[in-house]
Amino acid sequence: MTDTMTAPPRELLPSPRPATVRKPGHVRRLTRNLLVALLVVVEVTPLLWLVLSSFKTQSEFVNDPAWSLPSKWDLHNYADAWTTGHVAVYVRNSLLATAPSLALIIVLGTAAGFALEVMIWRGRHQVLLVFLVGIMVPSQMILLPLFRVYFQTGLSGTMWPLIITYTAVGLPLTVFMMATYFRAVPREIFEAATLDGAGMLTAFWRIGFPAVRNAVFTVALVQFFFIWNDLLISLTFTTDDDLRTIQVGLLNFTGQYGETAYGPLFAAISINVVGALVLYLLINQRIIKGLTAGAVKG
Repeated sequence: MTDTMTAPPRELLPSPRPATVRKPGHVRRLTRNLLVALLVVVEVTPLLWLVLSSFKTQSEFVNDPAWSLPSKWDLHNYADAWTTGHVAVYVRNSLLATAPSLALIIVLGTAAGFALEVMIWRGRHQVLLVFLVGIMVPSQMILLPLFRVYFQTGLSGTMWPLIITYTAVGLPLTVFMMATYFRAVPREIFEAATLDGAGMLTAFWRIGFPAVRNAVFTVALVQFFFIWNDLLISLTFTTDDDLRTIQVGLLNFTGQYGETAYGPLFAAISINVVGALVLYLLINQRIIKGLTAGAVKG
């Protein structure tokens, strides 16, 4: 008896898989690069136009096309904005309102997030819900009652209304975000610290706060931009021209009859934008680490 190898019938053979059509790699790279280039153009063009406009004269703004280059590249608009336009005073006031508010938001918000997420006590979930409700309250609803309270307590005419209001408005979101970041910190670290004799305050300042320092930078930058660019709260509580912040001070570049000093105005806006941009470039790596810190439980 001999074994013979015969081919199976064609209908019993498995049908060949259809060839997958793959997009060539260079086409995808080209598409990606074009999208990135388009995004860069969209982001950079307004900033470039802003800086170019800060060097133009009033006549060039009125008579020349919007995209024309300035005839001279001197800094007289910046000098006028800094001295005559009182931008230096407005920047100082913004710093006096932003720095204390930011410090209070970070310290109180981080401590509250630690207490709500790491510490075990009855009612902490209900307290966290109260902070979440605070996120949903529009700032416009609290301005008039706060203005009345500040006037009756004699705080009007100082920087305290701005500091207190910015702290109260910024705390709910900060507490919620810091509680989320503390959730990603391993509990074994705090348990080991407790076994070594560390109290809760020591565990917070020496272990918990350094563990979420990148998240603190992220939250601090978010709150900084909110406070620095705020117009509504600052315009409501700064009745004295010497207390106006940079955003309110920009309104002074429009005259009594609607005439706007475009050159100094764009120079003042450039000072404001470039300052914030430099701050972001200095700490952007910590911000990226902070944004991804709460995504993975370590």
